[in-house]
Amino acid sequence: MNASPEYSLADRLDWMVDWLYPPRCRACGGRIHGRDGEYFCGRCWEKLQRIAHPLCTLCGRPFPDAAGDDHVCGACLARAPHFSAARSWACYPREEIEDHPLRQVVQRFKYGRKVSLGKPLGRLLARGCREFLAGCGADVIVPVPLHPQRLRWRGFNQSVLLARQIGRAYRIPLDPFVLLRTRPTSPQTQLSEEDRRRNVRGAFSLHPERSVEGKTVLLVDDVCTSGATVNECSRVLKRNRAKRVLVATLARAV
Repeated sequence: MNASPEYSLADRLDWMVDWLYPPRCRACGGRIHGRDGEYFCGRCWEKLQRIAHPLCTLCGRPFPDAAGDDHVCGACLARAPHFSAARSWACYPREEIEDHPLRQVVQRFKYGRKVSLGKPLGRLLARGCREFLAGCGADVIVPVPLHPQRLRWRGFNQSVLLARQIGRAYRIPLDPFVLLRTRPTSPQTQLSEEDRRRNVRGAFSLHPERSVEGKTVLLVDDVCTSGATVNECSRVLKRNRAKRVLVATLARAV
């Protein structure tokens, strides 16, 4: 009996690999089945809240009411950001929800030093923000830098790994040395929004051998909580005559 024509040799090989080495969910470790997400099992995928319209046209914050059009949120009207627009792939819980899949994976990535998570998370960001990234016209991707002390402790910059996947997907050059973190800062987690702004004020500078004059810069980070870090980086880039600064992050705290 002949095999069904819609199943190619590559499909059969993929099925065999999955049967021998079942893909596992990055959050709970459970088996991923064919209809599940690529990196999360069905149960964890359902817990993820992807950011959708309507949202703020500047900071990308989603509005709780699903009705209506995109517009500028009250926070951006009160204090306009230095970047032109920002977008994120999914919502990130402000409170410490231990079983939240995205929180688990991001924490493991950053603090558990699971470098292998950089590729799947970067691909999720690149695909999830396709509408924003495909037509952004960026000249260069700049990851938010770590201070040398933090970089030595962690061993890698998570923003660089995420940015690398965006660069590959959209053929935008990546330069991780455009921005420097010149001053160590306290962790932002427990700070108020105003304290977060003060904490990062003056913490970044442009590399003396780099130029962003006249360029559209795509700034990449892992999680945007208050937006203080990406806004301060954007301020430095605009002060050094960047044409526009766009921001892409894996997740946005809401």
